[in-house]
Amino acid sequence: MKLLTLTRRALLAAGTAGALAFAAPGYAQTPPGVLIVGQIAEPQALDPAAVTAVNDFRILMNIYDGLVRYAPGTLEVEPALATDWEISEDGTEYTFNLREGVSFHDGSPFNAEAVVFNFERMLFEDHPYYHTGPFPLSFNFSAVTSIEAVDDLTVKFTLSEPFAPFLSNLAYPTGLIVSPAAVEEWDEDFGRHPSGTGAFTFGEWRSNEAVVIEANPDYWDGAPELEAVVFRPITDANTRTAEMLAGGIDLMVEVPPVALGQFQGEEFEIYEQAGPHVWFLILNLREGPFTDQLVRQAANYAVNKTALVEDVLEGTAAVSAGPTPPAFNWAYNEELEPYPYDPDRARELLAEAGVENPEVTFYVTEGGSGMLDPIAMGTAIQADLEAVGFDVTIETYEWNTFLGEVNPGLEGKADMAEMAWMTNDPDTLPFLTLRTAAFPEEGGFNSGYYSNPEVDALLDEARVATDQEQRAELYKEMQAIVQEDAPWVFVANWKQNAVSNDRVENFALQPSFLLDLSDVSKD
Repeated sequence: MKLLTLTRRALLAAGTAGALAFAAPGYAQTPPGVLIVGQIAEPQALDPAAVTAVNDFRILMNIYDGLVRYAPGTLEVEPALATDWEISEDGTEYTFNLREGVSFHDGSPFNAEAVVFNFERMLFEDHPYYHTGPFPLSFNFSAVTSIEAVDDLTVKFTLSEPFAPFLSNLAYPTGLIVSPAAVEEWDEDFGRHPSGTGAFTFGEWRSNEAVVIEANPDYWDGAPELEAVVFRPITDANTRTAEMLAGGIDLMVEVPPVALGQFQGEEFEIYEQAGPHVWFLILNLREGPFTDQLVRQAANYAVNKTALVEDVLEGTAAVSAGPTPPAFNWAYNEELEPYPYDPDRARELLAEAGVENPEVTFYVTEGGSGMLDPIAMGTAIQADLEAVGFDVTIETYEWNTFLGEVNPGLEGKADMAEMAWMTNDPDTLPFLTLRTAAFPEEGGFNSGYYSNPEVDALLDEARVATDQEQRAELYKEMQAIVQEDAPWVFVANWKQNAVSNDRVENFALQPSFLLDLSDVSKD
């Protein structure tokens, strides 16, 4: 294909740029109309129902559409493949009217039966293609009991109970609609042969080198400006920075804070956007020193979070006050103040708890999406804790190995672990990480085993509340309790960033942390 030949030429130019990484910016020029994006890692798969990483979602949002999507610059839901919808008075039925005349990239029609196929594949074990999973985020739709094609362009979801985050979860990448025909053709290999209805069609995937997507001239929302996008996995942040400076990539996401100062010239543009992100330390409440609330509070007073934000993160984050990001402004408890840096108070609490030089095993990761600067932050946190009397031993792991240790639970392994979440609704993070029913053995991510029946009840009630003001009050009450219980050390809320060269136009970061490249152009 001519376009694939062009993108290979772009990669060859990028390789030249890498070899000349410390030459003047723009020394190597990538082709016009082809955007080269520096990603933080190789994608796991290109099946939106089967992946969890924002790194993968950034590609998938450009290949697929959902029934709804986030309006630009917001986390508010607007129509996409569905033109409109109705919700029953009791909040248990959602009926969507679908966009007419839309086809998947493989030529098969988008219709109600395709929607039914997508959600039944994720949710029901007796579906003939359920084995193409696993589908780790299918719990986003766990309230769905049936999906019915009322007619060719009408689909109805029936829920077991009202579920307030339902529309927001449909806008999240797990709700993107894939081609049933492509799943049937490729079976378990569908994740290497994606087909959606999005602004770009799949071109090719060369492992550990590039994923190439090409403009869809028949896109229902208007053909994109770009001819193609090449997503290059460049796992080392310093290499990614060097490639950007040398002109080998046009757009770089998750710029290391220490590197931002290198992109101050007119040939670069830096982007920042607050979003629903929380960086925190999981504390082991099942065994070890953090079973005592006083010791957990002492750790929160001991860590100088302002210094972390200003010195380690170079001002690219804000100090966190609790488990809910302030980006969810309607549900955020503004009355909460972050734990101040108060080492004397930390020592007093340790003395009150009758604990002297508590030993702490601290799991740190080398890197991962949304993890900020985890090794530098871990080292600084270790020093702060030791200054008030903790005896901290750090164990460092590669990201996927780290998750394999932390997600199944910290019991018998560690007392504390770094973690970061980027979410789409104020329900998601606490529901998956702070409920008693979210212990790892129950399939959740409550790796520290925090349990408070009052928090459980508030979260359950907020999920089924159909009035947003009522939901907000429930979440705010939950935040106050969790902050006092201190199952985590609350550290930072990241302001996501990116940098592009001056050939890129109409790019913007989104609060969702996803990449929408449908309106981007490049000279």
